[in-house]
Amino acid sequence: MKNGKIQIGVIGCGGIANGKHFPALAKLSDQCELIAFCDLVPERAEKAKRDYGVPSAKVFTDYHDLLNVDEVDEVHVLTPNVSHCEITCAALNAGKHVMCEKPMAATPADARRMLDAYHKSGKLLTIGYQNRFRDDSLFLKRYCDEGNLGEIYFAKAYALRRRGVPTWGVFTDKSKQGGGPLIDIGTHSLDLALWCMDCYKPRTVLGASYEKLGRLLSPDNQGNGGGSWDNTTYDVEDSAFGYIVMENGASIFLQSSWALNIDDSRQAKITLCGTKAGSDMNDGLRINTVMQNSQTMILPKTDTYRPGQDLLGGFGIAADRESEAWLGALLGKNELVVKPEQAIVVTEILDAIYRSSAEKHAIDF
Repeated sequence: MKNGKIQIGVIGCGGIANGKHFPALAKLSDQCELIAFCDLVPERAEKAKRDYGVPSAKVFTDYHDLLNVDEVDEVHVLTPNVSHCEITCAALNAGKHVMCEKPMAATPADARRMLDAYHKSGKLLTIGYQNRFRDDSLFLKRYCDEGNLGEIYFAKAYALRRRGVPTWGVFTDKSKQGGGPLIDIGTHSLDLALWCMDCYKPRTVLGASYEKLGRLLSPDNQGNGGGSWDNTTYDVEDSAFGYIVMENGASIFLQSSWALNIDDSRQAKITLCGTKAGSDMNDGLRINTVMQNSQTMILPKTDTYRPGQDLLGGFGIAADRESEAWLGALLGKNELVVKPEQAIVVTEILDAIYRSSAEKHAIDF
């Protein structure tokens, strides 16, 4: 650290960096400085330096060069999914702490490599699941931890868009992303469900993945919120669904889509059913229970999340809290909120859904 501030290097200066991480870190200038930027497109790294870096910040196109900067304490890995493992392991091996964007990795094997590198490094590793830091999520997590829902034995995890195919970056390129909506936004919803349930031991996964609309719909009749996508190069699923049974008997129904003919889009929302009460996020956070022999709905006031703000979900204060909690963990002020041991389970379940769909049978853990 320099002057008591964490020295940060950023690898990947694209949409997620500018939409989420840079604005959040800029509000924490009393705790950190951005001193190095790397991107395959040099103009993006240069712009990031101008907008967010210290005057002496360095710019690179090869991430190895950034990792060789001794002053860098921590690295943000904000690159396409398939590259998460390689870059994160290299950063940990170079003695850097790592904030890696979700998902942890494109495959369980890559996630295990990251976990091994983390354990050997003595450094901290976290994954960018900012939806945990929303008001409604934080309230619900505390409510569950206090036992107010009782035994949570069934959940639904929603990541559904009617027409929300991301047309920027490499989202529709399977070779770089590893998949489509399941790995992109389904990962957030599944993480929320597992976290609130505090349940991380899957037993069986049955999945179905569909490549129907992405290649079928022509650009002049897609109705996509982010503009038309190229249906000739689209090579990921446009929807995927999974039914997960945990070792303790609890089950989760995960639904994800970028393009699906539905009239009810729900993203980064969960429904939980317990023996004492239930909850959902369908119209703000709602707790359903029975009081004095009457069915009762409790409506906690949580207002930092506005569903449908944009295709990215509207980061806002959740991203600010995520960065603050991460820097706090690095400074020893608080525990790590998103642990890699939790994130690897998300990757394993998503992979099992893809495998189950391809192999046409359930996957047993």
